[in-house]
Amino acid sequence: MFEHVAVLGLGLVGGSLARLLAARGVTVVGQDVDAATVAAARATGLTATGSVAEAVAGADLVVLAVPLRAMRATAAEVARHLADDVTLTDVGSVKSPVRQAVEAAGLGDRFVGAHPMAGTERSGFAASSAGLLDGAPWAVTAPARGAGDAAERLARILRLVTGPLGGTAAVLTDDVHDEAVALVSHVPHVLATQLLNAVAGAPVRDAALGLAAGSFRDGTRVAFTDPARTEAMVTENAAWVAPALRKTIRDLEALVAALETNASVHQFFHDADLVRATSGRTARTSLTPQQPVALTGDWPATLTARCARGERVTSVTATQALLAR
Repeated sequence: MFEHVAVLGLGLVGGSLARLLAARGVTVVGQDVDAATVAAARATGLTATGSVAEAVAGADLVVLAVPLRAMRATAAEVARHLADDVTLTDVGSVKSPVRQAVEAAGLGDRFVGAHPMAGTERSGFAASSAGLLDGAPWAVTAPARGAGDAAERLARILRLVTGPLGGTAAVLTDDVHDEAVALVSHVPHVLATQLLNAVAGAPVRDAALGLAAGSFRDGTRVAFTDPARTEAMVTENAAWVAPALRKTIRDLEALVAALETNASVHQFFHDADLVRATSGRTARTSLTPQQPVALTGDWPATLTARCARGERVTSVTATQALLAR
């Protein structure tokens, strides 16, 4: 288990992670380039600094929690100060560009990607809380070669997620992660933004906003996220977001054509019936245990294949990973 964690970037997710780790008794040092954020973190009892070198000194795990646009520069700065045996992870919403940034800094052999599937439309340390990530599902991206030291680093990250953080983990490849989050996170952000844009530009805007209730609130919630953050997230994952949006557009155009010609639209509204019937199984208590995976051979590849089919790691012992679905 990791005993000393440096969290670089104390925004919504980084701040929440630092708070939760500290609450669980893990030694945490937070770092942020913004002096006001450092002061705010210290006011809550966290140890915080503006220096990357100070933050990573003595750490056995360093978490990159900076904005995607700052990832490459931060990874390069970390590389100048990181001891050889330290593991590096992140909390970014896109995995392939982060791995590329880490590899460019010469740190690819010690990197395990991670992404907590939790957040709000708010941002900054003031919006962070230990509760945001407590029990959250995580995606953890396995290295291309899962043997030896890389496998041990992966196991330690999984123990952190399923232990002190109280969560579950889906072990995926970078590409599977990025394609999946394009569908369940990035495209929804785009559609929410477009819905808000449509109302903002409508001649009946004021009347519409006056009538807006639950469906509009739920459909546009993430559109109130910092637009710069959403733009960075979507553009960094453009390779997967663009084709998903094209399919969405085709489906909507087919719906429009059916509405304009008085054709049946039944299929459009029922294509996801199976998902409706099986959704909502996110808490550990609602999961069904599956066959465990022994931590022998290329076990990361086995976990990757199992998690791609919807299973999640719930615990990692010295000899096996426990899974559920």
